[in-house]
Amino acid sequence: MQQIVMMSLNRRILFSATLVLLIFIVGIAWTLDRAFYDSARVGVKDRLFAKVLMLMGDAEVEDSGELDVPTNLLDAELGHVNSDTYAFIIGPANTIVWRSTSSLNKPIPDIALLEKGKKEFAQIMINDESHFIYRYGVAWETPSGDHPLTFNVITDTVLFEAQIDRYREDLWGWLGVMAVLLLATQMLVLRWGLQPLRKVSVELAAIESGHQERLRGIYPSELQLLTDSINSLIAHEHKQQKRYRNGLADLAHSLKTPLAVLQGAIHSEDDEAIRRKTIQEQIDRMDNTIQYQLRRAATAGSSPGMGLILLRPMADRIVNTVIKAYRNKQPAITVAIDDSIGLRIDEGDLMELLGNLVDNAFKWCRSSIHLAADYQQNQVVIQVKDDGPGIQPHEIARILERGVRADQSTPGHGIGLAIVRDIMQVYGGELSIENNPDSGLCVTLRLKKSK
Repeated sequence: MQQIVMMSLNRRILFSATLVLLIFIVGIAWTLDRAFYDSARVGVKDRLFAKVLMLMGDAEVEDSGELDVPTNLLDAELGHVNSDTYAFIIGPANTIVWRSTSSLNKPIPDIALLEKGKKEFAQIMINDESHFIYRYGVAWETPSGDHPLTFNVITDTVLFEAQIDRYREDLWGWLGVMAVLLLATQMLVLRWGLQPLRKVSVELAAIESGHQERLRGIYPSELQLLTDSINSLIAHEHKQQKRYRNGLADLAHSLKTPLAVLQGAIHSEDDEAIRRKTIQEQIDRMDNTIQYQLRRAATAGSSPGMGLILLRPMADRIVNTVIKAYRNKQPAITVAIDDSIGLRIDEGDLMELLGNLVDNAFKWCRSSIHLAADYQQNQVVIQVKDDGPGIQPHEIARILERGVRADQSTPGHGIGLAIVRDIMQVYGGELSIENNPDSGLCVTLRLKKSK
């Protein structure tokens, strides 16, 4: 199966930023080019319009209708034969009534008169060459009547296109330099910005190689949640490994005594019934010890990313299961847990906590069991009460004492409550056991309220 290699974060950001920069540069270049082109075109239009006004100022129409434009008043462009700009005037019947000296060797396009006051500026082709033309239609008033005239000024686009080409060369040259500088600056900024991520990578490599146990660096607020979660996962994993090691060590230590008893029973000269009883007792003891240590080692503990588990459905589920195991008892069961109360805890650990407490309550109750949970400040408080005989005060102190192993616990109470105690220690919770004022036992669990 082909492995998909994902582009590194640095390359992804650099590629995206470069693409955005190129699009931005091209957009800016197009906008500036368009603006300069339009501005240059307007400049040509204004220049040709000025020449039209100049011609109109110099022109005179006689009473007979003849047009007179003094050639000595023309500017250098219109009065020079090799000029790129020339002018002509169209009179009635679309005839050319006047043309400048510069138009003598130039082709005159076939155009018609314009209406009075109408102006036109366009780009036309003359002999396959591009030209600009400005036209202005007037009606010259004379005693003999109005004489329609259209003033026309034409210039080629060579100078205009050369100006545009020079501008584009300068524009793209400077934008190219700016793009290179921006890319270089962007790479430096990106390198500086991603430095905390590289630091995380270096520290994770050091953790993997065993040179350090956690992330120790100071990171930006955007990464602080990530680094804190990684440290929490690492701490959780270390605790889990420690629990497995301690569980195996405790299991090995706890099995020494029953194994020695079994070995002695094999070579004992007692009768068969006594030997069988001794062997069965030690087998039961070993089985209880193994079950306890396995449950203790498997306690998950709190870790980032755990989902919120609602207490009420879990409590109902456990109560319904335990009822089937104690069919001979039918105590009055009260469950006072609001549907909104929940904990961020491993589901198996929660089942161990409630299962052991409810099982003990069923085992020792007479006629009633009360299971409740509520929020108290920043804690979730869970209580399981029964109306049984309770426990002697010195037994309570011994069960809650840290380090008590399964084979040292009182049968019927020690293993289950020891498992509850160990789970509560892993989650940083509090476990308290006390006798009810009337009768029976009350077990209280206090766990940190989930956000």
